[in-house]
Amino acid sequence: MERLSSRGLPRLSWIDTLYSNFNYNTDGYEGDGAEDRKSQDGSETMPFIDESPTMSPQLCVRPDGEAVSPTPPEGLLPGGDIEKGLEMKKLVLSGFMASEEIYINQLEALLLPMRPLKATATTSKPVLTMEQIETIFYKIQDIYEIHKEFYDALFPNIQQWDDKVTVGHLFQKLASQLGVYKAFVDNYKVALETVEKCSQANSQFQKISENVKVKGPKDSKDCTTTVTMEALLYKPIDRVTRSTLVLHDLLKHTPKEHPDFALLQDALRISQNFLSSINEEIDPRRTAVTTPKGEARQLVKDGFLVELSEGSRKLRHVFLFTDLLLCAKMKKTAVGRNQQYECKWYIPLADLTFQTLDDSDSCPHVQTLPEHEIEEMKIKISVIKSEIQKEKKAQKGQSRIVDRLRKKMNEQESCLLLHSPTIPFRIHSKHGKSYLFLLSSDYERSEWRESIQKLQKKDLQSCVLSTLELQVLTSSCFKLRTVHNIPVTSNKDDEESPGLYGFLHVIVHSATGFKESANLYCTLEVDSFGYFVSKAKTRVFRDTTEPHWNEEFEIELEGSQCLRILCYEKCYDKSKLNKDDNEIVDKIMGKGQVQLDPQTVQSKNWHVDVIEMNGIKVEFSMKFTSRDLSLKRTPSKKQSGVFGVKISVVTKRERSKVPYIVRQCIEEVEKRGIEEVGIYRISGVATDIQALKAAFDTNTKDILVMLSDMDINAIAGTLKLYFRELPEPLLTDRLYPAFMEGIALSDPAAKENCMMHLLRSLPDPNLITFLTLLEHLKRVAEKEPVNKMSLHNLATVFGPTLLRPSESESSKPHITLASDIWSHDVMAQVQVLLYYLQHPPISFAELKRNTLYFSTDV
Repeated sequence: MERLSSRGLPRLSWIDTLYSNFNYNTDGYEGDGAEDRKSQDGSETMPFIDESPTMSPQLCVRPDGEAVSPTPPEGLLPGGDIEKGLEMKKLVLSGFMASEEIYINQLEALLLPMRPLKATATTSKPVLTMEQIETIFYKIQDIYEIHKEFYDALFPNIQQWDDKVTVGHLFQKLASQLGVYKAFVDNYKVALETVEKCSQANSQFQKISENVKVKGPKDSKDCTTTVTMEALLYKPIDRVTRSTLVLHDLLKHTPKEHPDFALLQDALRISQNFLSSINEEIDPRRTAVTTPKGEARQLVKDGFLVELSEGSRKLRHVFLFTDLLLCAKMKKTAVGRNQQYECKWYIPLADLTFQTLDDSDSCPHVQTLPEHEIEEMKIKISVIKSEIQKEKKAQKGQSRIVDRLRKKMNEQESCLLLHSPTIPFRIHSKHGKSYLFLLSSDYERSEWRESIQKLQKKDLQSCVLSTLELQVLTSSCFKLRTVHNIPVTSNKDDEESPGLYGFLHVIVHSATGFKESANLYCTLEVDSFGYFVSKAKTRVFRDTTEPHWNEEFEIELEGSQCLRILCYEKCYDKSKLNKDDNEIVDKIMGKGQVQLDPQTVQSKNWHVDVIEMNGIKVEFSMKFTSRDLSLKRTPSKKQSGVFGVKISVVTKRERSKVPYIVRQCIEEVEKRGIEEVGIYRISGVATDIQALKAAFDTNTKDILVMLSDMDINAIAGTLKLYFRELPEPLLTDRLYPAFMEGIALSDPAAKENCMMHLLRSLPDPNLITFLTLLEHLKRVAEKEPVNKMSLHNLATVFGPTLLRPSESESSKPHITLASDIWSHDVMAQVQVLLYYLQHPPISFAELKRNTLYFSTDV
């Protein structure tokens, strides 16, 4: 086999100085701070790098354990921003090349035993069979060749470095070959199991697998290091995350007009989507401390969860190790001192079970904030974001004001994250103690459950930690943690994408890869304000291995960066249903996620994609519409229909007081949808809504048959669409300013007088239709214990639809801030409808003849 020669790497004028005090996290490449990477038992830590853009590979660890960004000695960086960016880009590439050289050496070391093993496979005394060899070394040769070619092509570019050198095409090509990694990942678990089995069965192979020699870089002191085959097999998985982080850093220091920028962005998009898929199957692990048996205890997963403790919600940092689950909270420490964790409790995995409602004697009461308080928090956060943007644009250098606003926003966001989760995740110890976490997403709950169950398949033994052992383990959590901050905006860099605001149109086409027929459906989740929310659900496709849904959904995005798809098998066991309001009893068959890249989804054309999950492939399409375009009221050119036509024209033509479409949709919802969870909030299938729209517009004779057969969320969506597409709002453009002023009045009597007078000022068709809808929404809210739709929820859904002026969007300049979504206008629109929903019944006849309300100019 051709051996890779060690190459010297190009250096910047100050790179040697820089490398002397920081470690670029390359395996085997150690600066003076290398000792910090040793665990308490002296063993090397397994590599782990988060794929999130907030974590940079350009971090080093000080002796006190705090991560710091490396900065070159003062005066060494050139003064110009462009020149500085060019130097930084070269530094990032040089560091990456150093780690790439080591990675190629590791792959080469892994391949070295393969040839002699193959030679013995055909003899009378084989060490391994040919099948075992193919399984263990699957795709390693291909990965080696890909990276050798990449290294050889990139090396001369760095040697001849200037502002005209381009490397984006090389990273794009590398990203396009990630399919080989997918094949490796799919085989990874089997490869590890084969190494373990063969080592136990054959002492000769055990010696080979535990003593693999890896050649070091040319300028390293030690020529070779000895590692296990298992450790080397993990390197390709770790490599993808490292490459992704390098792409983040390269983009930071590449001007947008540079030819590399678009190519690096494309490579990053491909890498992120790939990472999202493999992270479902591979959980990176890091060594923590030694167990009493002398085995390395490794951190598998960690994150922030909300625990219900003594009747109140507490934010915890939960750490899953190879043999136990530890729940901790951050200690309050003095300024300047290192942060530390305090252990609240731990459960050995051998003693851990997942408690169901059937097992629990009583379900503890879960504190929940009223929905309107949750919405008010979101509004406050958006208003503060807007204020921060204004302060930054003012360029007054008032950093104290921005810092104060950030602190206020952090408080609001932390409170929102604490009170928004409702999905129960119950943990039980065999010794009798139970714990309850609340999560916002079934996806997240499934990830924790699967990670724990995967570890429990091993031969685990119960353990009791001594006070000292527990203290050592808890102390190690600060250094080992992979999630450093709660997911709030105030913890993000200013350069990070603020996410998308508007409407994402998603078509869920089909799914393949099921081994047995089942009743299957999908749900869609997007992130919003730091946590994920379920936004849409397909119909159940019964008794099939290849469901073809072809259902379209319109999902509102509020700073969203990620779309998740979960595939479920529907549970029809009545004994398991409705045990708990938020309990999800259906079985997750697979789950996956994709990053919402603005450049990809903001094109006018549909973007087709596939998410792979546990052998299942779900095909979907998506496109994005900005909020200003999607909410613009456009009168219909055809006045013969009902959508986009003035309500007075429709009622006059129909000789009715309330449009036929409104009456029929309300009747159908009250007949069979009034107890539907999330009615009017959950998106209906867009294709069904468009079919109903066309039927109402053409006055199709079989409209009643269509309504009776249609999914109830599609009917609810059709009614919302009708009001949204009115050429002017139901409560009229003329009265809009008066409604805004009336709702702001402080005196209850004055507000009552004004708000009732405004209703009497509406045209009769608008008023009668509004009162009809009002009473319907009140009847829906009466079923809130079942359908989870309060008066405030309904006001949030319908307020902007019934009040938003037709000309407001076209008269305003283009706005992309988050505050555009939750502006003061939107708040007021919600409050206007909520006022009428909370008011005692309003009769059209009494309203018209009531003399208590005197007339005022509006």
